[in-house]
Amino acid sequence: MITQRSIEEGIAMEKGKTTQEYFEACSIIEMNEEDIRTLGLLPNQLVRVTSECGSVIVKAIKGRQTVYPGLAHIPQGVWSNQIVPPRTQATGEPQYSGFPVTVESARGEKRKSALECVQGAVGLWNGE
Repeated sequence: MITQRSIEEGIAMEKGKTTQEYFEACSIIEMNEEDIRTLGLLPNQLVRVTSECGSVIVKAIKGRQTVYPGLAHIPQGVWSNQIVPPRTQATGEPQYSGFPVTVESARGEKRKSALECVQGAVGLWNGE
């Protein structure tokens, strides 16, 4: 898994992190088209992405740029922060890139809003 800025995320962030544009730009995982098929997923299907420190529900899409087999990308932001390992390896920055995740179908689940993700991360979201 890697996280990085995307053009779509940057444009949407200027409009606000609670806007529909930001939600659609950032609550996604870009994957190699063959990986989507191998996992038995459909494009635009909701998936659960799990790392050693958490999980998040996002929409699986075919990579807008080159995404090599076995690699996936979530734009930096509220959703990716749910799964980024906190270790800094003495850099002062969390490990935004190069950490393992599992991706599985999340049929019947929904993507949380930015506010729901943030409140859930600090224990304020009650799930309603």
